[in-house]
Amino acid sequence: MSHSQKRSKSIHLHQLRKAFALKPLAVGVAGIMLTACGGSREQSNIYVSPEDCQQDNPEATGQCLAAYESALEEHNRTAPKFNTQNDCEYEFGNDRCQYVQTSSGSFFMPFMAGYMVSQLLQPRPYYSQPLYTSFSSYSPFRSRWVTSNGYVFDGDIRRRSYNAPSSVFEKKPTVNRTIKRGGFGSSVRAKSSWGSSGSKSKGWGG
Repeated sequence: MSHSQKRSKSIHLHQLRKAFALKPLAVGVAGIMLTACGGSREQSNIYVSPEDCQQDNPEATGQCLAAYESALEEHNRTAPKFNTQNDCEYEFGNDRCQYVQTSSGSFFMPFMAGYMVSQLLQPRPYYSQPLYTSFSSYSPFRSRWVTSNGYVFDGDIRRRSYNAPSSVFEKKPTVNRTIKRGGFGSSVRAKSSWGSSGSKSKGWGG
């Protein structure tokens, strides 16, 4: 593993822990806000770091790290991307966004706040997806878990276990363009009005 990769993981772990050092908020109604009618579900857990997962699953140290790395890879591929830090922080909160420089340009995107894992201890392959949250007063998903394509889980970020629709773990399109301030929040509101996380979507950032 290169020095830059180690540094990147260290930064992410610091941000994941930082997200939960804040004052807890009120718990909402348990369950998934957006569910697929009659669709299959996966018993899933949310972790904020590999160590968090390993504490819950001491017999699955390797799987916990692999699940985190898989979620981080998806995060880098599918997280919402913004032209400016202000636009990103408007959606996700102060100090919740990172600057990224690539060969094709630069942008800002939110830090991964956690990751959802299903079937970690099963003989079948596990599923892993990055999750985000917001500390912005302008956000419709403030203090709630949200996926990279805008599906929000009910209850606040202290809830760590869900009977999640399988659609949560479906492969999401790579984000190749940036969005403006409020664009991600608008996507969240639109999906809320649809009322079904089982609906097929091309995604807002492809």
